Amino acid sequence: MGEAKVRAVVWRHSPILQFLKAAQEICPEYHPLLLMAVRAGLRRGELVAVQWGDIQLGGDDNDSERFILVQHNYVRREHTTTKSKKSRRVDLSRELRRILVERRDKRLLQAYLKGKNDISDELVFRSSEGTILDPDNLYHRVFLPVLAKAGIRRIRLHDLRHTFGSLLLQNGASIVYVKEQMGHSSIQVTVDTYGHLIPGANVCFVDRLDEVSANPEETTPQQSATPAQQVEMEVPPDLLQVVDEIGGGAWTRTTDLRIMRPSL
Repeated sequence: MGEAKVRAVVWRHSPILQFLKAAQEICPEYHPLLLMAVRAGLRRGELVAVQWGDIQLGGDDNDSERFILVQHNYVRREHTTTKSKKSRRVDLSRELRRILVERRDKRLLQAYLKGKNDISDELVFRSSEGTILDPDNLYHRVFLPVLAKAGIRRIRLHDLRHTFGSLLLQNGASIVYVKEQMGHSSIQVTVDTYGHLIPGANVCFVDRLDEVSANPEETTPQQSATPAQQVEMEVPPDLLQVVDEIGGGAWTRTTDLRIMRPSL
């Protein structure tokens, strides 16, 4: 018999706010790490292995070029690559970017005072000794106390990753985008993992068909034919001449390609 699957626990908006508030109150040093877990969906080994050189903060909050290049992992006390063996780009939310900018500036100041002007190879999150955090210690000494403070029942640290993926889908992100952000090997993995977490998502789309049928006169140009579709339906004059010359024999001469091509 195979192993029983562990069902993911996914938070809504309210528990996330409770959780982050509790983190800010009892362990502010680790608040950015926990925020990254919720807002970027990194695996726990990826979280502790992120380096400053992996982060593109962009010019400001409106700069779309703000992301984490996830390419490191820490598993069984060994530095390694991501689970898929490939790096991936995970976009930064504005809130996460702001918190990381504050942390970077503080870390840069510390580096300057020591005569160093580059921190790209340093860990974003590290222990008090400056070493990489142990994921198990992080879970027991930081994560569980924050859950207790927030009054939230115990879950796995990995469930913050599931929360990230499922909320992206529920907020309207495409399945392709979620796949890329999560670093899944295929879209099927994404669907198998998170499909059941968006009840009614498909029903709303078929319901919209009823709305269109009930109000045919209110159909907008976007609902009829897009500019691209209209261009495809136009036949260039030189092609019309060629078609006209093709006629003869059993063919009926016509400039309407749809008559010559029953499949259209």
